[in-house]
Amino acid sequence: VQLQASGGGSVQAGGSLRLSCVASGSIFSISTMGWYRQPPGKQRELVASATKGGSTNYADSVKGRFTISRDNAENTVYLQMNSLKPEDTAVYYCAASPSVYPRSYNYWGRGTQVTVSS
Repeated sequence: VQLQASGGGSVQAGGSLRLSCVASGSIFSISTMGWYRQPPGKQRELVASATKGGSTNYADSVKGRFTISRDNAENTVYLQMNSLKPEDTAVYYCAASPSVYPRSYNYWGRGTQVTVSS
């Protein structure tokens, strides 16, 4: 499985960005897709995940501001990020797993930088 993320960039606080991640290869093996982020000097953390059936999960820090969605026909997962804050600045990674509720993800895309200025 290969994951290709796009959509990062620089935005002012309060702005919005939309990340996209397209999966290719053995996509039949994918169940859950998610977005992680790694802020400067910090550990990677789960931002949001979505099962193939549509169940979603969010980190408390992004609830109400970020929305994860999937287009299974296009093998794509999106992360709509609204009301962005400087603390959302991070490298964002797309991930995928064959498990519905994975403890860890098997497949990772290259990160895309999101920078939010105050």
